[in-house]
Amino acid sequence: MMKTALVTGAASGLGYELTLLLAKDGYKLILVDIDANSLQSAKNSIAKLYDIEISTLAKDLSLPNIAQSIMDDINNAPIDVLINNAGFGLFGSFAETDWERESAMLHLHILTTTHLTKLVLGGMLERGSGKILNMSSLAAFQPGPLMSIYYASKGYMLSFSEAIANELKGTGVTVTALCPGPTKTSFQKTVSENTSENKIKFNMACARKVAHYGYKAMLKGKTYAIPGSFNKFLATLPRFVPRKTATHIVSTIQKKNRAD
Repeated sequence: MMKTALVTGAASGLGYELTLLLAKDGYKLILVDIDANSLQSAKNSIAKLYDIEISTLAKDLSLPNIAQSIMDDINNAPIDVLINNAGFGLFGSFAETDWERESAMLHLHILTTTHLTKLVLGGMLERGSGKILNMSSLAAFQPGPLMSIYYASKGYMLSFSEAIANELKGTGVTVTALCPGPTKTSFQKTVSENTSENKIKFNMACARKVAHYGYKAMLKGKTYAIPGSFNKFLATLPRFVPRKTATHIVSTIQKKNRAD
């Protein structure tokens, strides 16, 4: 029987690269994204490469009760793989950033992701198998001045994923948090568009490589995965330096990116 994967933020970047890997492995795909046109383009591109069933849902995942709306639209179809990839970032001082955008980010990163996970988890447990990949970030390991809510939301995602991964040991269901550093995706475009200077610069990884790394980690049932040896090093820094120092380092980097 063909297995089904549901991917949010599937129209571009990491989400799209992950859907290609799922398609290659023969999964039936349910692709969710806010951008209906890009979603259709992604579907068409995948269909040219793989003979699989693909459904699309254009949804704003920052809206209340949207997770239940998704499950209603697919008639509560059993989900074998859930990839919570959708997200965006805002750059700027917390006192000056837009609350409506921040509220939408919190709802998307935390409430929708958590609710969707809960809604598919029951079926996975009944079947004794399932895989969940949650998109966290290298940002999860320390506070992030000038991107305070984004960093905090990714910290939640890592903690949540690790906790339920522990709860699910021995059930056949695994949860993996993927914690990439800056990656060349439409996310960076979103951050840039919400920045007055429009000049944020990063040494960014390739989305395809990050997707492959995360996909393999998910299949192996790893609790979390950090692509890149330097990123692994950065993730350990808060263990060896005071949190105040780690926060200051992030602040310095963010200010430099803003000024360049």
